[in-house]
Formats: sequence, structure tokens, C-alpha cells
Amino acid sequence: MFTGKYKIADKVIEVTSIYEKVHDYCKGYETDEQADFSVAITPEDIKSEKEKSDSEYSYEGLPLPNFSDDLLEETAVYRKMAEKTPAFDTVVFHGSVIAVDGHGFLFTAKSGTGKSTHTALWREYLGDKAVMVNDDKPMLKITDNGVIAYGTPYNGKHHLGCNMSVPLKAICIITRGEKNSIVRIDKSEAYAMLLQQVYRPQDPLQMAKTLKLVDKLAENVELYKLACNMDIEAAEVAYNAMKG
Repeated sequence: MFTGKYKIADKVIEVTSIYEKVHDYCKGYETDEQADFSVAITPEDIKSEKEKSDSEYSYEGLPLPNFSDDLLEETAVYRKMAEKTPAFDTVVFHGSVIAVDGHGFLFTAKSGTGKSTHTALWREYLGDKAVMVNDDKPMLKITDNGVIAYGTPYNGKHHLGCNMSVPLKAICIITRGEKNSIVRIDKSEAYAMLLQQVYRPQDPLQMAKTLKLVDKLAENVELYKLACNMDIEAAEVAYNAMKG
């Protein structure tokens, strides 16, 4: 067994794993501080992740993947973390967060729509002013005084992101469109997508807490919908509308 402690979203998590690769994945987040909570992986957890993965691929009509046990364990660690973070007013969110001038902007969309492509356009358009916080699964700490977005080790297939935090100014839902246009939307228009993209715990109490946090999230950040064609102009249109 392998054990390490990592500080993610200002909480210290002690991780006990079967394989060492999990701890390589979490490099850059190490700490010696006292743990706020712990997760431990069993062979049953890895088996469960394989079953979930096979089921998802079968549903999509795709060939079953041959993920290694240590890769499945990484997913199991992520899932166990995400199950526990709502107790600390924090959720895992599927999206891409970029920081500009001390403000965070989160882009989310249905899979394959192009949220990572869009944040790449922001980096092209804004240069060094734009910093990737996390390109896949940031954590959001949601309080009455605002929302803070945090980088996590779970930063997408291109590993874009870093161990940093930023106040979240806005969430933007991306759709495909021939012309680039952006509009401000209200909570009712955004809620279904927010709920779809947040990690939804299996534990009923933590799920109830997550629903309350999603409500508070929608009330504490600006909400937008962007239709874009993935041209560099899309970044210009989005940035100028959202920067305030």
C-alpha cells in the first residue's frame, strides 16, 4: 500500500492506494499538514470502476477499453474525493477554468462541444494574461461571499492546469454557432447544465448538500451562454462581454 497527503482546494486529503501511480498523478499538491479527511482504495473499488467504464462504453456502442488497474485506481480516488467534498462546501465541476487579471472564468458544455478549444483560443488571444487553472475537473468552493475555483490533479488529457486558486467571476455555457454571440442568462436557464456538470454524490445527504451548493453557485457568479464557431473572434467576443 502507498500513502500520501495532498492539499487540494485548501483541504488536506490523505490517500492510501494499492498502486504508486496515483501519487505520481498528484505531484505538485503534496503537503505534510494534518489531514482533513482520508480516502483508501480497495480491490473492490477498482473492480467497480472497471464495471462503470465498461457499462459507459457499451452504452455508447464503443469497443470496451482496456484500462490498467492503476489508471482505474486514479478514477476511484477522484470519485471518493468528490463524494466527500460537499461536506466542505466544495464540489467537483466538469469544465475548463481560465484566470485573467485575477478573475476566473469557467466554460462548460456537453462533451465534444469544445470548451477546451475555447479556452485555448483565450490563451491565443490574451497571451500571458491568461492562465489555465484546470482544463477538466476543477473544484469550486461555494460560500455566501463568492466562489473560488481551484486547480486539481484531474486536469484533462492534455494536463493543462496548475495548483492555484482564483475567485470565479462567471460561468459560460458553450454551444456551437455559425456566428459568435454571447448573452447573459439567469439561474433558471443555466440550472439544468450546472446540475449535469457537477459531480453528483451517491450518498443522499451529500447529494442534498450538493443541490444547495449548486443553487448558491448560480446566485454568486454571472451566468452566460455563448454561441461560437471556434474562430479566434469567439475569444474576443466572450472576453469583452464577461470581463466587466
